[in-house]
Amino acid sequence: MASLLRPSGDYRSLLSYRKAEQIYDLTYYFCKAYLSSRDRTVDQMVQAARSGKQNIAEGKEAGLVSMETEIKLMNVARASLDELLADYEYVLRVRGFPVWEKDSRESLFVRKKGEDKCLARDYFLELARTRPPEVVANMAICLIFQAKYLLMRQLRFLEGKFLGEGGMRERMSRMRRDRGDRGDRGDRGDRGDRGDRGDRGDRGDDGNSL
Repeated sequence: MASLLRPSGDYRSLLSYRKAEQIYDLTYYFCKAYLSSRDRTVDQMVQAARSGKQNIAEGKEAGLVSMETEIKLMNVARASLDELLADYEYVLRVRGFPVWEKDSRESLFVRKKGEDKCLARDYFLELARTRPPEVVANMAICLIFQAKYLLMRQLRFLEGKFLGEGGMRERMSRMRRDRGDRGDRGDRGDRGDRGDRGDRGDRGDDGNSL
């Protein structure tokens, strides 16, 4: 029987979520280690990193019932990471540090490590503890780009699923329609049985009268 509930795996298995966790860890460390607690940027960056992580988790869980909500929250996560990216770029710019080129040796190293699905969650955090702030910020930027790419892939996939399957209202309508069709078939079957019994009764009366 069809269900209103959609198949939904554990959000912790999503590579985008694991990436967002690493970004949050790096951001929390970076802000506490290198920015003043009086700097408003600290709260903004930590909250943006947290929003990226939490909205992926909430979106995946919400997808059990509502694909629309899942799409909305995944997009909120992507937007939060985009905000965080702008903050990192701002911090590097005002301190006179460069943003790594996409194909620089450093970027390629972080990107390759970031693609490793077996990499420990704390790998980049432990690496950050031995690196200067500009390196930590650039590491976070590389991971943000990877997470945004993964989220965009998820959004495109969900878009295709939504166009093909529809949302909660469509599923409810299909289930009601299917149940109604089964009920109609059952009614027709009952009428057919009654008709057969009536025919047999008529034949029996004719036979008894001979």
